[in-house]
Amino acid sequence: MEIFFGLLFGLTAYLIFRSLALGFYTVAPNERAVITSFGRAQRLKGSTLDTPLADDLSETDRERYIFPQIQVIPPGGPYFRWPWQKVHKVNIAIATASIAYDPETPDANQGGMVLEAVTQDQLNIGVTGQIRFSICEANLYAFLFGVKNPIAHVMGYFVSVLRERIATFRAPEDNTSGEQHLEGISINDLRKNLNLLNEQMDQHCRSSAARYGIVLDASLITGIDPPPQIDGALAAINTAHNEVSSEISVAQALADQRIEESRRAVEIQTMNAEAEVEPLNWLAEQLRQLKQSGPDAIPGYLRNVRLDLYKRARRIIVEAKS
Repeated sequence: MEIFFGLLFGLTAYLIFRSLALGFYTVAPNERAVITSFGRAQRLKGSTLDTPLADDLSETDRERYIFPQIQVIPPGGPYFRWPWQKVHKVNIAIATASIAYDPETPDANQGGMVLEAVTQDQLNIGVTGQIRFSICEANLYAFLFGVKNPIAHVMGYFVSVLRERIATFRAPEDNTSGEQHLEGISINDLRKNLNLLNEQMDQHCRSSAARYGIVLDASLITGIDPPPQIDGALAAINTAHNEVSSEISVAQALADQRIEESRRAVEIQTMNAEAEVEPLNWLAEQLRQLKQSGPDAIPGYLRNVRLDLYKRARRIIVEAKS
């Protein structure tokens, strides 16, 4: 009996010591924590659909990603937990990764450096760049308990969206530049519109916070390279296209210059004609006013004009009256 009570006392002392020694914990400023009791997190009222995160989900996905809201422990401490409770800490700081990084197979995609994709014209290209992401504090249930490997899910989701965007990408028409579009080589459109592609990726990946509890803060695609086998041919095509575009621009500039010169010449001739017509109009107005003055005004005016001509004439020929 004494041995039994001794074992019971020792076990009780051990549990009390373990609770006091291992029961206290702290949460760092860049961390959030969730406590589970016998594997179940303390839940709050509502679900993901009651938060603004649901606005980025499509109607077909809203019923698939309903995650409960759970109690999140903020930074600070020390906090206390019971032996049957477990603390799950997550780092919510922004992290970066290569867009070719595969968490489950790090050697894939040339060691996580280059991601392969196919363009609209069936050209196999290599894409390089980075993405920034952070764990969504408002949807920690999805990150901790919703999926087995949320980072792998997010990277797979990002890569699938990126490959879909590259395969269907069409550059917006630019009628202001006057530059000729090179049909059939979509890699040129992708290179010229990297900023637009990054913005489309940010827009299409906003639902990752509601899906996996990870926020894709931004994507930065820095390079799109063709296969080495056709790199030279593509460079030659681009060079020829640039030369043709340059010649077209020069010819268009010369044509615009000739049109402007013709327009100015027409304006000058019009002004000269108006200058010649204006004295005639003025003389007609004077004669009309003289005619209204009386029947002798016009003959008097003609006599004065004739006398002025006689003064300036060197020789006068008068026809003899028969």
